[in-house]
Amino acid sequence: MTLMIERPTTSGTEPHSFEAMLDNLDRLNVPDGYKAEIIRGNIVVSPWPRGYYTRVMNLVCKQLEPHLPDAHLISQAPLLFVFPGVERAYGPDIHAAHERTLETTSNRLDGEALSFVAKLTSSATRDDDLTDKVVTYGKAGVPVYLILDMQEEKATVLWAPTADGYTARLTKPFGEKLEIPAPFDCTLDTTGFQAPEATDV
Repeated sequence: MTLMIERPTTSGTEPHSFEAMLDNLDRLNVPDGYKAEIIRGNIVVSPWPRGYYTRVMNLVCKQLEPHLPDAHLISQAPLLFVFPGVERAYGPDIHAAHERTLETTSNRLDGEALSFVAKLTSSATRDDDLTDKVVTYGKAGVPVYLILDMQEEKATVLWAPTADGYTARLTKPFGEKLEIPAPFDCTLDTTGFQAPEATDV
């Protein structure tokens, strides 16, 4: 498999079912610095985010943690959340779910158990983050989906999920405060989410 730094790569296998595709994902030898997801019937391998994304993820987790629902945990751990009904499997950058969701020996976690998910876009997967994942998370009933558009430097929060997807959204440029709705009911300060000055390495 040829991997390109700024582009997702799709496997050449064509499994007969979603379970077979998950099995293929388990067997896939993903190089260090890459992650694999199932999007629109394809196994998509894309690079892990840039260094400063970690700073942004830490800021999000630190601000939301005091407002988590009871017994829910928020994490940046690289976990795979599965949505069998729509044959998707995503590895969100930040996720929150009830602690019992993690009490399993499986590496395939229940996507419908998520209470919050956040994605920091990259040029490799930005289109899917803004389209396919919006529909999937909304239909699965994930209460809040936060999209941090790192290319446009703006934050969008989506909430009020229905069978047709999310029915409410709000967008603010980085540097402003963004209201995060129930079950969190808090304000996210996006100061410091911007990219650092370019440096030669």
